[in-house]
Amino acid sequence: MKQIILGTAGHIDHGKTALIKALTGINTDRLKEEKRRGITIELGFAHLDLPGGQHLGIVDVPGHEKFVKNMVAGATGIDLVSMVIAADEGVMPQTREHMEICSLLGIEYGLIVLTKIDLVDEEWLELVTEDIRDFVRGTFLEKAPIVAVSSTTGVGIQEFIKTLDELSAVIPTRSPTSLFRLPVDRVFTMKGFGTVITGTLISGEVQVGDMVMLYPSGITSKVRGIQVHNHSVNRAEAGMRTAVNFQGLEKASVYRGDVLSNPGALKPSYMIDIWLHYLASNKKPIKNRTRIRFHTGTSEVLGILILLDKEELLPGEATVAQLRIDSPLALIKDDRFVIRSYSPVRTIGGGNILNPIPQKHKRFKPEIIKGLKGLMDQSPESIISYHVDESGYQGVVFSDLKIMTGLHEKQLQNTMQDLLSKRTVVLVDRENRIYIHKNSSDRLKKETSNFLSNYHQANPLKSGMPKEELRSKFPGLQGSKLFNLTLNQMIKDKEILAEENTIRLTSHTVSLGFDQVDIREKILDAYRKNGLTPPYFKELSNTFDLEGSRAKDVLMLLVDEGVIVKVKEDLYFHTQAVQELQQKLVDFLVSHEEMTTPQFKEMTGVSRKYLIPLIEYFDAQNVTIRIGDTRKLRNR
Repeated sequence: MKQIILGTAGHIDHGKTALIKALTGINTDRLKEEKRRGITIELGFAHLDLPGGQHLGIVDVPGHEKFVKNMVAGATGIDLVSMVIAADEGVMPQTREHMEICSLLGIEYGLIVLTKIDLVDEEWLELVTEDIRDFVRGTFLEKAPIVAVSSTTGVGIQEFIKTLDELSAVIPTRSPTSLFRLPVDRVFTMKGFGTVITGTLISGEVQVGDMVMLYPSGITSKVRGIQVHNHSVNRAEAGMRTAVNFQGLEKASVYRGDVLSNPGALKPSYMIDIWLHYLASNKKPIKNRTRIRFHTGTSEVLGILILLDKEELLPGEATVAQLRIDSPLALIKDDRFVIRSYSPVRTIGGGNILNPIPQKHKRFKPEIIKGLKGLMDQSPESIISYHVDESGYQGVVFSDLKIMTGLHEKQLQNTMQDLLSKRTVVLVDRENRIYIHKNSSDRLKKETSNFLSNYHQANPLKSGMPKEELRSKFPGLQGSKLFNLTLNQMIKDKEILAEENTIRLTSHTVSLGFDQVDIREKILDAYRKNGLTPPYFKELSNTFDLEGSRAKDVLMLLVDEGVIVKVKEDLYFHTQAVQELQQKLVDFLVSHEEMTTPQFKEMTGVSRKYLIPLIEYFDAQNVTIRIGDTRKLRNR
């Protein structure tokens, strides 16, 4: 059975509630105040099975100008609108505002119901009908049927049902989506059941036993029961008026405007990129940073409108803009919205969401404006590519792409696979499904090469740049897998070489200048001659009158080449002397199993100044192991 949501619209006291009662037998005015005053204040709900097999969920909205925000909340998820106009009054102010709201929310199907025909004669009825045809010209109701009824006498009600049946049959089935969303329009408690949330299920499905999350609060709960039109069911799907009962959820933690969805599926944001149509009925332009009321789903929040490409927007114009709102909202791409002025309150515009979780934009940036306009009608590949490119080195998570594109999960997966095969995007974190754009990958490789090139120029005698020093040049990549992925790819492409803990360009070679060759020979000769009793390097530099930093660079080159060994800070030995001593040490321990420090002193013939650093060096190199006051050969 196809699920259709019918919504009413129209001016106060034009007979919307009476029409629903005549149609279904249900009085949608449930509050004492509504019955006392005879006007609809809150949303009302009813249902009807049509002859053709379609099931109508009906939302009755208030017509009074003070309750337009409730009307907007009720219009969420409507497939078909019944524009109700009283025959004795004709088109009135809220008729016009409700028409604008329905158009801004993207409602495409509807009919006009001319009520209270028992109060007028035929001639007046013809005049009103002609006036209505002028009113709907150029709107989505231009070719809509007009049905004349009297809720009091019942005249025209069967014709109304027949017209609803015909229209419902041609309304397409909702596009499939993997994302369950139910904007909350009512919350109450029932004895024996606990907290109950109601709303129009606008996408996906929910089942008894599912874990769900309330946005933006992030509260999770388990679905205890589901009702659709007062009947308990195990499952509800898109297009159904749904009541959901929860375990352990307090009524005080739920508000109209909250959205029920899968845990972790949505992402609340204080900023939203939008395509805004400013109504031609406005009397003056809207300026940048105007305070507005933002209505989407069942929510109303205050915010500031940021015009990105101009100082003011003229009536009838449309543009891209960014909203900065006072309270976070959890939306997805292409959600519809309505904007109302802060004071006096009236509907001034609306449109659709371009990006529900954007970065803060600077104004008058051509690339940003062009990119946002492209989100209106580009292919899924282009939209995904834009978002991934915008994310830079940070990358974008697959779950974020779902709400930034509004695509079904399978379609998004297939599109991502195509982009990966074309190497337009790069998967940098398989576990968390994080992607970056090829542009970011190429830029990171180029910056890495530049840092290495600059390092080699500044340190020509060093074989390479320490890996951690190179990582520190990219503070935004701390903890990211992107840095190592980039290095591995550059190694694979033979752009760089990794040697122990250093990285160098493959083109880099260490070459000594003429004066540095002389320094090298002096240092090497001094360590070769002094064996196990070399001078500390500072003393050596003073003896030869060597310039400190240049001499140290040459020394470190000798260490890198393996001809000099660093035993401790400022104390170095010729490699041959250390290797010969190590062989003696090993031979002794093989024969005697253990050695005391005095025995090591006797073997080396050196003072304590060299003795302790040397024996600790062999411990550090895992040649020996200290046990109490003796050393033993470490098992290898």
